[in-house]
Order: sequence, then structure tokens, then C-alpha cells
Amino acid sequence: MSGVASPALRAVQVSGAPRLPRALKHRISRALGEFTSLRVKGQLARFARGQGPIVAGPWLGEVGFELLYWIPFLAWFAERFEVPRERLVVLSRGGTRDWYTHVASRYYDVFDQIGINDFRTRNQSRSTELGEQKQIAMTSFDRELLKPVLAELGGHEAQVLHPSMMFHLFRTYWWGHTDAGWVRRHARFRQLVAPPQSELLARLPRDYVAVKFYYNDAFPATESNRAFARDVLRRLRERGSVVSLSTGLALDDHQGWEEEESLAAHGIKADLNPATNLALQTLIVANARSWVGTYGGFAYLAPFHRVPATAYYSVEGGFSPRHLSLARDVFAQLSPEPLLSVHPAR
Repeated sequence: MSGVASPALRAVQVSGAPRLPRALKHRISRALGEFTSLRVKGQLARFARGQGPIVAGPWLGEVGFELLYWIPFLAWFAERFEVPRERLVVLSRGGTRDWYTHVASRYYDVFDQIGINDFRTRNQSRSTELGEQKQIAMTSFDRELLKPVLAELGGHEAQVLHPSMMFHLFRTYWWGHTDAGWVRRHARFRQLVAPPQSELLARLPRDYVAVKFYYNDAFPATESNRAFARDVLRRLRERGSVVSLSTGLALDDHQGWEEEESLAAHGIKADLNPATNLALQTLIVANARSWVGTYGGFAYLAPFHRVPATAYYSVEGGFSPRHLSLARDVFAQLSPEPLLSVHPAR
């Protein structure tokens, strides 16, 4: 998970334009945030006054933003505007139904509509169209995915609560112009419910550590990081069973670590289906003794199930400290025991 740049504030720094003092830029940004909050609340109030279903999605982005911001934002919306769970319908990907059980009664999966290769291509085109990965506006790809869901529900686009609303609302926090209280004003955090037990767990060790190393800006694909991950897995296996969450699906720009499953001895690739891959990983994480892996958005999944997580990075500036700060604060309220430990890879 990375920070979100401010195009509006960057505009004052173009050639020939005066550079505004930092304090003034922050005041402008906070004022923009308050205006956005009022606008978003007005839009959400119109949703709430309606009678039909409200379709939240499609969520096409990173796991970390979904867990730490999008789902808590929807929970706040439902609470603040007294929207019954029966009215909310979620469109996400990878079988994340159980992440939303406290806010939505129905779930649709993107991978029931589109294959993984087409998804990867179309999602990349969407990012190119917007100029970034985050869903800051509705695109033609979003509309194509929403169309069959709205048709089945007898709804229309005016009933879609798109993630762009959340991205615009929280951007002042990501820019560093407001504190975490801004997010808390518009989010409700809670422990996630573990998925139902399945026969897969019977094939795994009774007691295990779940592991997911992958490469990102904070933990790039260097030989020293490969060696570090190998050493971590070796030490974990000396103490007990290890289950790899390596999928090989490459749904985004986060490259997986191809050695992990063979070193862990237990893996999930034989049971993998794109439409349920996150459901499968959630099941394993929620039933693990602990989770170990790369620091990134996925590191939040275990703590949201009150499973301790240990995450590693090798590049200090490879992630936004604001996401980590908020996550630590949230998890400290979920459990008196530490749930997220983040360390440099050494």
C-alpha cells in the first residue's frame, strides 16, 4: 500500500506558479476535506432514503485498502444512515464474502463474470485510463462488471456506491494533511468473522504458521530478500508446521515468491480457484497460530481475525507510514495483545 499523491496541490507547483506555504496548503486541503465530507454525506443520505438495493463496488483494488478503509467505510455508512444489512449488496473479487457479512446480505464476485487473464488486462487498462491503480472514478470496466448485477437486482447506476467516494473522502489523511481522527469519523472497525470450516483444514496440520512472502516496493525482488525469506521459512519449519499462501495468480503488480510453497511443505495451489482464492487464504489465516510475510496490505488480514502477524520490509520509504500508523491503532483496540509487528529484513 502506498500513499496517494495530491494532483490538486501539485498544480500550484507548476512552472511559473507561486509555491504556497506548507501550512496554507494543509489548511486548503482540510477545507477541501470538509467540503468533500459534506458532499459525500449528502450522496449517502440519498442512498439511504431510497428503497431498493445499494450496490457497493465493484472493488478491484488492493487487499489492504479494502480491509483498512473500504469495508470500515461501508460499516460507518450503514450505521450512520441506519441502512439495514438487507439493502447492501457487495461486488468484489476473490471470494471475500465473509469480510462483508456484518454490512451486506448479498455478495457477487467479479471472477464469476470474467476470467483471470481478462481481468488482469482490463484492470491494467482501467489503471492506465485513470492514471493510477486506485478507483478514483467510475470507468467503463466498472460499468461492465456492474451491469449484470444491476440487471439481476432490477436496479440502475444511481444505486451504485462506488469506491471512488471513499477514495476522495480519505485522501486528505493519505496526503498527511489530517490525522487518523479524520478516517475514524467516517469508518467503523471491527474484527472479521472467520469463514466456515471446510475439509481443507482437515488436510492441513492442526497447528501451523501461515506464510506469505511476495515482492513489492517495501520488499523488492533482490537476492538478499530472497535469502532472508528462505531463512525465515527455515527457522519457522524448525519450530513447527508452515503453510504457504502462495497462489501464483499475479492479479496485480505484486510479484509472488516462487520458492515459498516448496520450502513450506504445505500449500494451497492444488485447491486454488481465482473466484475463491481470497476466501481460501482467509480460511487458512483465520485458523493459523500466527502469520508471517511481507509487509503490505495483506499483512492486515490476520490481525482483523485476531491472529498475530509479523511482517518484514527492506526499503524504509517503500510504504506509507500513515497506513501502518492507522492499522496499529485499530488493532490495539481489537486486542490487548500485539497483533501486528513490523520489522526491517536483516
